[in-house]
Amino acid sequence: MSFLRSGRRGLAVVLLLAPRVFAQAGAPPAPLSRPSADEFFARGVEQHRGGDVLGAIESYRAALEQEPKRIDARSNLGAAYVRLGRYEDAVREYRLALETDPKHAAVRFNLALALYKAARIEEAAAELEQVMAADATNKAVVLLLADCELQRGRDERVVALLEPRAADLGDDRLYSYLLGNALLRRGEFDRGQALIDRLFQGGDSAPARLLMGVAHLRRDDAPGALPELQKAAELDPKLNTVWSLLGRALMGTGRRPEAADAFRRELETNPNDFDSNLYLGLLLKDAGDLDLAYDHLKRASRLRPQDARVLYGLGGVHLAAGRIDEAEKALLQVAEMAPTYAQAHVLLATVYYRQKNKEEGDRHKAIAQRLHAEKQATEPGASDALGPAYRGEDAPPDPAAVPPPSKKADPSSPGGRR
Repeated sequence: MSFLRSGRRGLAVVLLLAPRVFAQAGAPPAPLSRPSADEFFARGVEQHRGGDVLGAIESYRAALEQEPKRIDARSNLGAAYVRLGRYEDAVREYRLALETDPKHAAVRFNLALALYKAARIEEAAAELEQVMAADATNKAVVLLLADCELQRGRDERVVALLEPRAADLGDDRLYSYLLGNALLRRGEFDRGQALIDRLFQGGDSAPARLLMGVAHLRRDDAPGALPELQKAAELDPKLNTVWSLLGRALMGTGRRPEAADAFRRELETNPNDFDSNLYLGLLLKDAGDLDLAYDHLKRASRLRPQDARVLYGLGGVHLAAGRIDEAEKALLQVAEMAPTYAQAHVLLATVYYRQKNKEEGDRHKAIAQRLHAEKQATEPGASDALGPAYRGEDAPPDPAAVPPPSKKADPSSPGGRR
């Protein structure tokens, strides 16, 4: 398995895993006329290794013109597209390769990586499940699948994947982070704390500080999380998710402009971070920047299409922009997923009043008033909100997923099977 060279230090190990690039043994025969498919392929491998990715793409395409079902050229073409960040093109090439050989595990893993990097997390997880079914001992597959499940909020699945592999993966910092985060999110603070302590065994580090911040955020303790995350950002400002989490802590302490800046900084190097897109979208919506808010919320929806907070944010943007029918569709989904969430009914009442549907407007208004009264009766002074991190217009409560911190790997140039 080779690793993709990246100019960005601190990316998660699963983001550094590069698609496998196949090499052909032996030198090709001297061309007599037009180069053969083998010769085009060999040329593409050399160009790929030398950093001429555009040239490699042309060579792989030329090889495929002669032999369209050639898997090594098709897979390498996908890998070249990944190098350029053209993930959708890579996905297309990998799927074409799998049409020729559906059981090719390396190509399917490459496909999963491309889907992961394209923020198509559910599809990536589905492909990884197939790879793991064929080889459950592949550590990279297990860790990447666990990361996907963590991003999808499936903490039970993360624990089920990782706990039985403690003997093989227990010394891996990424393993400790993924399992520790899942346990914290389930409220198993003692076991999660044990994994945090393991990260500190090598001395003070940004990933360990980040996990401490996560533990405070999970307890709704933004003031306690803030110094931990500030220290993590100081130790490693390029650590994956550090600015996203710092943004949440800043929101929780009422420092909204600084929080927005932190989310923007995360997105400069981690454009698919769910929390940064979600919260920045909500903040921009409150500030009236509807177009930019919509862009961030739509990206968040690609990561978690059924997240109630994303749907609520999109519904609010549609409503503010006068797209009433689209607002109704999104907000009805929120009300179905979180029927006791009063704010969704408040906005639905507004939607129906604008549609001149007074009966439905009155019904949702009454539901919202009843839910507010019930909440105040059981929790005086409580707000119907996302939590202490979000101080703007209320949004549905939901545990926020935290992607893994970075784990460094030695990069290498494209080569053959590892």
